[in-house]
Amino acid sequence: MADTWIMKGLSWDNPLRIRSAAELTAWVDQIGFLPFFANGVAGFSAEEHVAASAWWTGNKATDPWEWREAIAAAHAVAYGKFFDGRAGFISPRWLPRFANARRNGWDFDGKWQSGAAGQREKAVMAFFVDPESEDEPVFTNAAILSTDLKHRAGFGKGGEKNYPGILTGLQMQLYLVIGGFRRRQNKRGSDYGMPVSVIMTPESIWGYAMMSSAYSEKPAESWQRICEHTREMYPEADESSILKLIGRKPED
Repeated sequence: MADTWIMKGLSWDNPLRIRSAAELTAWVDQIGFLPFFANGVAGFSAEEHVAASAWWTGNKATDPWEWREAIAAAHAVAYGKFFDGRAGFISPRWLPRFANARRNGWDFDGKWQSGAAGQREKAVMAFFVDPESEDEPVFTNAAILSTDLKHRAGFGKGGEKNYPGILTGLQMQLYLVIGGFRRRQNKRGSDYGMPVSVIMTPESIWGYAMMSSAYSEKPAESWQRICEHTREMYPEADESSILKLIGRKPED
């Protein structure tokens, strides 16, 4: 028997449910950040606030799985694998603090030159930023399908391994985000298959000045602000569940 995926959520006629991509975006912007799927902190997900029966219907107006494509492309909030390696949203207001905490104060070029980044990370990031830059990071403003990026960066058969893990790790560190979805094209230029994530840097969307604006505080301070905000929103949540989502405290 095939496994059945049971989604948490509200009934279709519940007046409190989120009903559109616009409503979900507005809520993320209001509260600051939000995991997409249910997790160890009860109520802290988009899944738990939409209709449980709306998922995977293909209806762009009502299906939260379809909403994520529209939200990622609109760039009003960030979308990517930000919470324990799983998808979620972060408002531009909180992006700088997440970047400072998760990067532990490093732009990618500095992390590479310090020896703290691996070769596989560099192979991916080289399409988006010059890892050898000795001054302010030099971004390419690239927007690359994740399937194309895999092969261009040398992963796959006969090449480097664990592309999904590397790509997720770079999103967790806020070096990359999902900036939209597009279908692949065949040799005749016709679209085919399911939509594929478009990988970008947050700097190419919101600018380096904004993304680095929290660098003036210690990464641990940014992390603390994120944790405190989560505790304020969900005071009944246990500490271990919060830390699993937010991540460990950066080293001072």
